Amino acid sequence: MGTRAQGRAGNHAPLPEAFELAIEGFIGQARVERGLSVNTLEAYNRDLTRFGRWLHDHQGIVAPGGVEHEHISLYFGSLLDDGLSRRSLARHRVSIRQLFRFLHLEGLLPVDPAAQVDAPLPSRALPEVLNQDEVERLLAAPDTNTALGLRDAAMLQLMYSTGLRVSELVTLPLANLELRAGFLRVRGKGGKERMVPMGQRAVDLLRQWLAQGRPQLDPTGRAATVFVSRRARGMTRQTFWHRVRHHGLSAGVAHKVSPHKLRHSFATHLLEHGADLRVVQALLGHADISTTEIYTHVARERLRRIHHDHHPRGDG
Repeated sequence: MGTRAQGRAGNHAPLPEAFELAIEGFIGQARVERGLSVNTLEAYNRDLTRFGRWLHDHQGIVAPGGVEHEHISLYFGSLLDDGLSRRSLARHRVSIRQLFRFLHLEGLLPVDPAAQVDAPLPSRALPEVLNQDEVERLLAAPDTNTALGLRDAAMLQLMYSTGLRVSELVTLPLANLELRAGFLRVRGKGGKERMVPMGQRAVDLLRQWLAQGRPQLDPTGRAATVFVSRRARGMTRQTFWHRVRHHGLSAGVAHKVSPHKLRHSFATHLLEHGADLRVVQALLGHADISTTEIYTHVARERLRRIHHDHHPRGDG
């Protein structure tokens, strides 16, 4: 991954050698023992290299052993001042915590200075969701008398029924379907596998798609994924995004529809109907429940608006 090369490239100040070695050791351990993706490892490397340079330039610290709780808090303050997004700040927090946890567990640091540090996150915009009437109109929009329409109907129904990420949906292998049991196996972020239940309508549409629609698009049956394009190839995220947008317009949904919005709707509607937050976390494949908690705010805000719009004293 070239931490040292990156530290000395371009116009950046060199990264102190002690930080280079610490980051290299952490990245190596994460690659071998945790099986993290290349993209995740590269993100860790970028974040930690930036952190090490800042400590050197602004605090005169040249080794992880000189880092204290206060230095990390000041660094997060500088990132906030730089206008980093909530997602970027959260990622930096994870990167720094993981580095110091590794150094502490390896016996290279007597204490972990990042253990109790929280990044100052800016206010988080609530995800937009569809109401249940809009979802029903969207799901009914594809023409199931055609192979492409049947495919789109099955994909939309499956996404709303399971809350899959769009990348998980378009790459879903045929071998991962358990239609008789009403479940599917999903390999999500970090290679973690989870079992997700499907609603009966999703199961019925999948059976219909596999029996009637898919053989028309993939006559040889060579494609390994559940959903295929008109050229008998795997679907892309971009293709599905355009199909969702198209059906949203056909359904007369006023605001833009996207796969993300359908996933958000799945989670919000579950919570509105009494689902446990931990269950929703497991279904969505979130590693941290704090990621799932945003949907509780969405559900509460939707209830507040409904009360305001329909209660005779809702205007206060």
